[in-house]
Amino acid sequence: MSRSRRDFLKAGTVLGGALGAGLGGALLPGALGAAEPKAAPDVALERAVARAPKPLRILILGGTGFIGPHQVRYAQERGHTVTLFNRGRTNPGLFPNTEKLQGDRATGDYKSLAGREWDVVIDNPTMYPRWVREAGAALKGRAKQFIFVSTISVYAANDTPWADESAALATTDTPNDEDPQKRGQLYGPLKALSEQEAEKAFPGKATIIRPGLIVGPGDLSDRFTYWPVRVRKGGEILAPGTPLDVVQVIDARDLSEFIIRCAEDGTVGTYNVTGPRAPLTMGEMLGAMKAQVPNTDAQFVWGDVDFLTEQKVRGWSDMPVWIPPRGATAGFTRRSIKKALDRGLTFRALADTVRDTLAYYDQQTEERKAQLRAGIAPAREQEVLAALRARQKA
Repeated sequence: MSRSRRDFLKAGTVLGGALGAGLGGALLPGALGAAEPKAAPDVALERAVARAPKPLRILILGGTGFIGPHQVRYAQERGHTVTLFNRGRTNPGLFPNTEKLQGDRATGDYKSLAGREWDVVIDNPTMYPRWVREAGAALKGRAKQFIFVSTISVYAANDTPWADESAALATTDTPNDEDPQKRGQLYGPLKALSEQEAEKAFPGKATIIRPGLIVGPGDLSDRFTYWPVRVRKGGEILAPGTPLDVVQVIDARDLSEFIIRCAEDGTVGTYNVTGPRAPLTMGEMLGAMKAQVPNTDAQFVWGDVDFLTEQKVRGWSDMPVWIPPRGATAGFTRRSIKKALDRGLTFRALADTVRDTLAYYDQQTEERKAQLRAGIAPAREQEVLAALRARQKA
């Protein structure tokens, strides 16, 4: 095992023993209820952050949701000047000393951007092509680079492991459909069309970032959070597939830092951005989580794909992070990231992501903590475990 892999895992040991809405990105826009969780807190950096050689003027569209705050903090630590453009509704108290311009992309209100120029624009939350097209028109000639945060859900097929950015993209016959009820169904195709709008608006100056599952402090989807929280509860835990099934995740801070470095370097083109550097197995991931939870009696009980299918236990939603590693989904959690690695994508230790995710979870209200948005329900898990034990005895 390489040193970088040991540093990433910090787990000590490898354990032996349904494609849903918004795959590969943050929680879909508008999917939250009225009670919004706290924003990710400032997390002490484990490594010194050097100042960038040249300070930039960076406009972030959004900036107060999940990955935006991490971008803002890192950019400011690097010495850049950041301006936020949003409606002022999500975590409005964040960054009181940062310039904020108010507008509404849903209605095409970009008036506050008039007469301003920036070196780089970062578009975080958008899935609708119209929004990107209108932002491009509002910023034409007034920005040198446009970075669009997309998703690995843009691909038409996920049946080929380690496919790169050249793979065919998903399409739709309804490119202008902005019906909130169809967000899950159209997420990938509309993101693909939005990428094209970014490239049209900024020819030769567009950077397309395709993240995998984004995790860490600030995550609202709970698709990663479910596992360390469940490990902390202890007991027998239903685990999907086999310990050797490969999964991919990207810490929101690693993603954000890569995006800011793309801005600093003027990096353009399209990049799959997930991780880690070397393939990570489900067993290794759960082992890393158990290593970060003291005094847990957690024991993982593995249910194979056929058994989970019989039990109607779904990958990604009931069993977060994991997707069946065969057939149509064989490549979804095995996307090539070579291109991004060659451009300097780096990763913090998985143990750090687990620790900081739990710390973020612990800061939420009791009501919020009791309502995880991903993972099998406790009662249903016990039913499936009982069925698995009965099968093993038969």
